[in-house]
Amino acid sequence: MQPFPNNFLWGAATAAYQVEGAHDVDGKGPSIWDIYSHQPGTTYQGTNGDVAADHYHRMEEDVALMAELGMSSYRFSIAWARIFPEGRGKVNAAGVDFYNRLIDTLLSYNIQPMITLYHWDLPQRLQDEGGWESRATAEAFAEYAMTCFLAFSDRVSLWSTFNETVVFIGHGYITGLHPPGVNSPARALQACHHVFVAHAKAVAAFRQMQCDGNIRGKGMIGFVNVLQPHTPASTMSEDQKATRIADGIYTHWLYDPVLKGEYPKELLEIAQLTLGAPEFVKGDEKLLKENICDFIGLNYYKREMVAANPQQSTFEMNTSGQSNSAGEFGFKDLFKFVRNPEGEYTDWDWEIYPQGLTEGIMQIKARYGDIPIYITENGLGYKDPIIDGKIIDDARIDYLSRHLQAIADAIAQGADVRGFYPWSFIDLLSWLNGYQKQYGFVYIDRHDYLKRKKKKSFDWYQRVIQSNGTIL
Repeated sequence: MQPFPNNFLWGAATAAYQVEGAHDVDGKGPSIWDIYSHQPGTTYQGTNGDVAADHYHRMEEDVALMAELGMSSYRFSIAWARIFPEGRGKVNAAGVDFYNRLIDTLLSYNIQPMITLYHWDLPQRLQDEGGWESRATAEAFAEYAMTCFLAFSDRVSLWSTFNETVVFIGHGYITGLHPPGVNSPARALQACHHVFVAHAKAVAAFRQMQCDGNIRGKGMIGFVNVLQPHTPASTMSEDQKATRIADGIYTHWLYDPVLKGEYPKELLEIAQLTLGAPEFVKGDEKLLKENICDFIGLNYYKREMVAANPQQSTFEMNTSGQSNSAGEFGFKDLFKFVRNPEGEYTDWDWEIYPQGLTEGIMQIKARYGDIPIYITENGLGYKDPIIDGKIIDDARIDYLSRHLQAIADAIAQGADVRGFYPWSFIDLLSWLNGYQKQYGFVYIDRHDYLKRKKKKSFDWYQRVIQSNGTIL
């Protein structure tokens, strides 16, 4: 196959709560996950991120492994409560120092940092004051973002504000499986709007700081979304229509505000009429419109097949004012996801469909133009087999190889894909699933003082990077 572009970034990704540990060390305040994961029945066997992979204390060792792997970039998130223990106000110097040391260590190995400002771990103090349902949280986020820009932007040129709104809002405010454990589509829509407001305020601050000279160089700021393409379950017109509805809810509602600066008009009208949300304040439309992304990060794991719900297969305004209820963002029963009878599935019932990555990338290009794209997550959750002491994760190698080919296909079709960050660099806490769901190139032996062990996929990815993707 043709090699990837010469400046293509070969990376891997993690997130602060899932990898750092040190949950109450050096002045860090509690996040919502520090509290929620300790509540009975919330996670698999009561697992939590108190220690995780202990990356906080073993950062130098981990970065050395990244360098051995050959990574040219590393995507990680900052723990907001490590910088602002109470979400705003006084800065925790020890937290800033940790990320300074991480950035400097990465750069000493010529590894470019990509920072995500928010990967689900809201400071608990802000949750106590209303969380994302409160507009004050968006103001606090802008303060936090500016603090990070001032501290780190002299060495960091790739920033993303948020990771996977559909997950932390959908599970936090509709299914109730994540903190704060709410079940209300209307509250979900308002919280989601405040996330978009927070993003726009951070982008505005970033660009103003560039103009003022506080941010030097050609830094870029973006947003990371789930990429979940949808395929009709049949050629029937009802299933085709249901698929368009799914696209509107799971893609356009989440991408349009950050890439077009506006919501999909019809969806917004329906949401506000039936659920009374989201409510805007004066200036919100202008704020979103003037602060769209420099790039978009795509987290791709699966596609979904969509079928019409025979009980309610039309997509029309509910003029009675009755709520259509859930769905992921307030539109229950308009469609349903169905299993592909010929599909290949992971142990966690996610379909393995590499060509969906090509299709999804090209759909983003078609709707939003030539926006720079980074594949910010892609990987296989798997219970890795250990044979004679070695981690033989052939399934992960096959999965990633096929998805890299899908990226190459999208690049060949004209997509501006600039980097690949498989999930994840190292085995880490998988939120509700604890440590049973492994993703990394590096295994953590939880029975031997968290000893790091390179998997078979480590050697494979090393060769891929060395060949710039020629060898898959």
